Amino acid sequence: MNPAPPAVLTNAFYAFYDLHRPAYDAYAAALLTPEEAQLAVSQLFNLVAGNWTTVVSERDPSAWAWQRHTQAVARRSGYTLTTVENASLLYDKLRLSIDQIATVTGTEPATVTTLLAAARRTRAPTQSRSHRWAFLASPTVPPESRRCTIPCPRLVSM
Repeated sequence: MNPAPPAVLTNAFYAFYDLHRPAYDAYAAALLTPEEAQLAVSQLFNLVAGNWTTVVSERDPSAWAWQRHTQAVARRSGYTLTTVENASLLYDKLRLSIDQIATVTGTEPATVTTLLAAARRTRAPTQSRSHRWAFLASPTVPPESRRCTIPCPRLVSM
């Protein structure tokens, strides 16, 4: 199989960038200072761009990039979030829909739903609120308003 022409790879990278950058920015900004957040996201996309042909050969490029992004943010913040805490942060604080979270993190919507259910169970009123997300209240926005105004695309591996 012949490699894809550079223009195709470039366009694919920019589509990936445009789709993921807003959520990556918001996630980093929720956990880091503005300067640190900007650096973390810029360095991540430099890594993705520099390894683009490898990234698109992964089973799910979104999952590959999300893993590196959360690792970079964890290193900079000094605190590693669990997948449940990440899902809760993305849904409750950043107000992403389940489909948006699935797209950004490279997971299935059913997995995101399961993670959010686990987050709700761990936020029982009798537990101490020692996690950084303890301040997250139950969503006050109805689920209908979380739906994408445009179709939520899923990145398809090449």
